[in-house]
This record gives sequence, C-alpha cells and structure tokens, in this order.
Amino acid sequence: MNNFFTILFEIVFFSSLLALFYTYIGYPLSVWIASRIFPKPVKRSNFEPNVTLIITAYNEEKDIKEKLENTLKIDYPKDKLEVLVASDCSNDTTDEIVKSFANFGVKLFRQNERRGKTAAQNAAIKIARGEIILFSDATSMYQADVLKEILPNFADQTVGCVAGKLIYVDKTDSSVGKGAKSYWNYETFLKESESKLCSLIGASGCLYALRKSVYVPMYDEACSDFIICTLIYEQGFRTIYEPKAICTEETNRQSDKEISMRVRVITQSYTDLWRNARMLNPFKSGFFAIQLISHKIFRYAVPLFLILLFAASLVLSFKSIFFAVSLVLQTLFYLAALIARFAENSFGKIGIFAIPHYFVLANWASLLAFYKFMRGESYARWEPIREQLSERGENI
Repeated sequence: MNNFFTILFEIVFFSSLLALFYTYIGYPLSVWIASRIFPKPVKRSNFEPNVTLIITAYNEEKDIKEKLENTLKIDYPKDKLEVLVASDCSNDTTDEIVKSFANFGVKLFRQNERRGKTAAQNAAIKIARGEIILFSDATSMYQADVLKEILPNFADQTVGCVAGKLIYVDKTDSSVGKGAKSYWNYETFLKESESKLCSLIGASGCLYALRKSVYVPMYDEACSDFIICTLIYEQGFRTIYEPKAICTEETNRQSDKEISMRVRVITQSYTDLWRNARMLNPFKSGFFAIQLISHKIFRYAVPLFLILLFAASLVLSFKSIFFAVSLVLQTLFYLAALIARFAENSFGKIGIFAIPHYFVLANWASLLAFYKFMRGESYARWEPIREQLSERGENI
C-alpha cells in the first residue's frame, strides 16, 4: 500500500474517531458547560388551569385498567382534570375496560379508522377541553404529584411544552434492560443540559405536556413526541425538562422487541428530519439547529462512523501496532455484544456485557431504520411490544 492510501485511511480513521468522540463526549460536555455559563431560567409560579390527560391506546387490555387507576390518583382538582382515552380502533377489550371507568369521569374517544398514534392524538386534541394537554402511554405509571410539578413551568409565557422524567425499571435485571437504563441515564443528562441552555429537541412520549394553543396537527407517520418540540420552537416557544415530574415504565427485555421499537421510532424520526429540514439551518433556528444536527444527525450516523473506523483499522493494522491494537479492541467489543446476544435467551443476565450489547443493538437499529427510510417505508400504525404478565414475573 503506497503512502497516498495510507494517508487516506489514516484520515478516515481519525475523522471517524473524532466524529464518535464529538457525538458521545464532545457535544454533551460542551452543552453541559454552556448551560452553566448561559442558563435560561424558567419563571415558575402557581398555575392551575384545566388539564386534559390523553392516553393513546391500541389493544392495551393488559395494562389500561392499571393505568386508569394510577391516573385517578393524580393529585389535582377533579373538576379541572379531564381524562380522555384515544383508542386507535382497538379490537380487544380495551374500549370496554375504559367504558367501565365512565363513572369516574374517564372518557373514551374511538377513531373511525385505524390510522396510528399520531392521528389519534390529532383527533383527540380537537375535543379536549383543557388549556394544557398531557400526553401519556398506557404502560406509563405517574407519581401523584406529576401535575403539580409540571404546571408551574407554564406560568412562564416562553414555555410551550414541558417534558417529564422517565425512569425505566426492569424486575428481571436483563441485559437489554440494563443497557436501556444506562442509555436513558445518558440521555437524561443531555436533556437537562439542552433544556437549561435552549430547548429540548424531543420529549418522552409517555410524559409531556403542552399548551393546546401551540399544538400543530401532524402527519400520521410523524414521531409526535420528537417533532412536536421542533414545531413548538418554530413558533417561538421552548420545550423544557422537569425532572421532578416522574413516571416509570418497564423496559423491553428481549433484543428483537427493543430493535423493533427503535427501528420504528428512528424511521419516523428520519421522516421528521427530512420534512422539517429547514430547522437544521442555524441561520433560521440558531442553536436549536446545532442540537438537532449533533443530537440526532450525528447520533444516527454513528453506524457509518463505526464501519469506517473498523475498515480503516483493518487496512492499517498490517502497518502499525497502534492500528492493530485498535482493531483488536473493536473486535473484542463486538464479540462481547455478540456473546450477550446469543446468551440472552439461555442465561438472560450477562451484566458485564450489557453496555456493548445495547450499544450495538441501538446502532444496528439505526442502520436498519436508515435502510427502511431510503426504501420509502413509513410507520403510522403501531403494535404494542409487551411481554405477557407472566413473562414479566408479575402476579396474574
């Protein structure tokens, strides 16, 4: 190999390494430092408006009863809280269970045809009477003070949306569950910094509230909890993070189910970024565009960086001990993920390999999602990806 190709592969290697460093360390650290130097405080004060809590559901008969019981325990004046379940043409007993809560003020809205979660939200919000809309999933359990923690933020007229804190739980301590919790802790750190500095670029779909006046109806294929933050920012409002508003949700514990969920969400996000590419222009949306590019574009490009890094290491390993060691370390990392993947069904708990396992799983999902997006595939409808209660280790 002549000097030209050696230099070329070295450029590929160090460029890929730099891109990975920026994505996972450089950008988060920069945002964290900037949020301490240039914070944008939120002016909180007492605020007690009418609220509509919308639970979007499709075939949630296993969880909807517990969810509604949990919702009715929220500490907020009952005459100011409307609970609305938007059923996306459920064909199990979900609707009947919701109707059994009618005496407690719970309302059922059933779509005329099955069009997906975002379409159900679009339709439900038209009949919601609340000034503030709180979106939830059927499997998300709220703490009783969730509204008392979220609502004071809306006293600040610059705030259009407030995202709460999702805590993942995994009673089985599975490899996928451990990886998901570690990943989410990292995401939570990033959300706190982005919120203090500018605005969130995405919320947790299981717990976020917004002013009804800023809601923009979205196309059916939208990842609503992601792109709504962009649409709100475009109107001149912020989305902020409220860590004291807490909900819990169980993680997926099987790789296939986690990949399926992530592929769907990332494919939707690709569509959202493509359709709203104008917001990637820093001259139009300022630092918000930098957040989108760094947090989303670079993150979704990680599989490309990893492939280029490995390929360059492989080629250069014949000429340098440094690159040979790099190749060995990468190979061991992927081998650890592979061992965890194949041992998952037999042993379940491979704690030491949980992080490499989930890292590879998440980036494999990004690669699959990009392939589906380029093929023109889209997701609007969704299927609940739940384990049976007996698989969760819960009492039936």
